[in-house]
Amino acid sequence: MPIDFSPSSQAALEMAADLAHHFHAELYLVHVIPMFPTTTIPDLIPEGAFIEQAREAAEQHLTKCKAALVTRGVKSTSSVEIGNDVAGNIMEVVEREHINMVVISTHGISGWHPLVFGSIAEKVVKLVQCPLLLLHSAKPETEIKTASGRSMEWW
Repeated sequence: MPIDFSPSSQAALEMAADLAHHFHAELYLVHVIPMFPTTTIPDLIPEGAFIEQAREAAEQHLTKCKAALVTRGVKSTSSVEIGNDVAGNIMEVVEREHINMVVISTHGISGWHPLVFGSIAEKVVKLVQCPLLLLHSAKPETEIKTASGRSMEWW
């Protein structure tokens, strides 16, 4: 289960935990830290320090998630991946760990990212070869407005 710690991925975790408990399955939680091309990062941002801080924060979040799963009687494993292609990294984990079902939510914390690059969930749906449970979650509030003042739809 890809997790970015957004409310929609937390809801997906709840569903995945229910399924895992019912079927006596183990959950594999994966968090991907996007790595930015070095040509787009200003010299003022130490990339190594950014990645290490993001990894530590992700590990702390995953530890909390795993502790909550233990209280529900669900076994889990996790990993933090780093890469330019989040969907590609998720697919690598699916193959490497021999995952036989993916649970993913439709909206995460990517903000404006889908406007430019497309949805991570959409890419996973197109690429995954095993069964997939796609959970539609409410679209996160956006600050992007049209000239008429309406919020711009991106999904």
